[in-house]
Amino acid sequence: MASIPIQPQPGGRPDARSQLAGLIFAVVLIDGDGLIAEVNHAAEDLLGTSAVRLIGTRLSERIGPLDPRVEARLVGEEALVARDLAIRVGVQETRANLTASPLGGYPGWRVVTLSQIGHDDNANPAGGEAMLGAPAVLAHEIKNPLAAIRGAGQLAARKLPAADKKLARMIIDEVDRIARLIDRMQQLGSTRTASVDPCNPHEAIRAAVATMRAAGSTLGEVEIREEFDPSLPPVLANRDALEQVLINLISNARDAALGRGGPGSKDGVVIVQTRFVSGLAFSAIRNGRAVPLPIEITISDNGPGIEPTLRDHVFEPFVSSKPSGQGLGLSLVRKLVRDMNGNISHDRDTRAGLTHFRLHLPQAADAI
Repeated sequence: MASIPIQPQPGGRPDARSQLAGLIFAVVLIDGDGLIAEVNHAAEDLLGTSAVRLIGTRLSERIGPLDPRVEARLVGEEALVARDLAIRVGVQETRANLTASPLGGYPGWRVVTLSQIGHDDNANPAGGEAMLGAPAVLAHEIKNPLAAIRGAGQLAARKLPAADKKLARMIIDEVDRIARLIDRMQQLGSTRTASVDPCNPHEAIRAAVATMRAAGSTLGEVEIREEFDPSLPPVLANRDALEQVLINLISNARDAALGRGGPGSKDGVVIVQTRFVSGLAFSAIRNGRAVPLPIEITISDNGPGIEPTLRDHVFEPFVSSKPSGQGLGLSLVRKLVRDMNGNISHDRDTRAGLTHFRLHLPQAADAI
């Protein structure tokens, strides 16, 4: 597993250790004394520390406190399946599905798996985005009559008396709104991926902020803090797609942070942080092998947080906490990040009162 390097055998069949090392969900081996005996790479990522530090400790100490019923059955001899389980890793709270399987012939030994809920890697390709395939195919046919309606609205606006021009303008605006919605659905349903190249993540972040300000955004009503790692290497990404992802995430963070104070107040805060997380990086499976994702961009806000009922569904289409939201922004973010072989996740730090959206991408030199 993680503590032992894997040497691929050309043309050979992967052994059990290689298979476990390549899994994208955490696997933890518990010995007869209830202590961690071995972990895979994904378990190191999830638990935020190395195998050397994990081995010999209790799993419940790493992810607890747990529901007492779950903790009691973790040390038993029966199989356990716990869905939507609240766990804590360090100061961060998240939810995960947990299984515990006893090993026949080895009393007390168990294999425990953990998979985070709401993670990009756990998304169901048969739902969500696949559901948008049909609307994407029909988009062209829908846009043709929309263009005709818009043209008729423009013609009417020129000929109608001044008192009625407002109605024509409303028709044009609504047609434009529907067209924008269709454009976003087309992007979600597209199977084409843009090329990726080395780029400076800090330049992409600053360009995204500048674009929002140039568009008349209310970004100036919240404080923007930059916590950049100046030594961060280039990221392998599509520059345009990365900027779009950052615009969406910063815009959402701004909306969440707004309203914490009166006019002119800067009580609302959005923090944009970059860092290199070699030991904590998620891994994406690309071309049959795990690819490290050590470049982390975190967008945080001190807003009230995502409603509990929506936390596990924020990346699904048509899910939104905004009264006028279409629920496609974060779905598009997830697709664009996937197309760049990256990962997007979120968590809530209740102690600090911050919501974090974490973007993990490959380093340019590593993603070959």
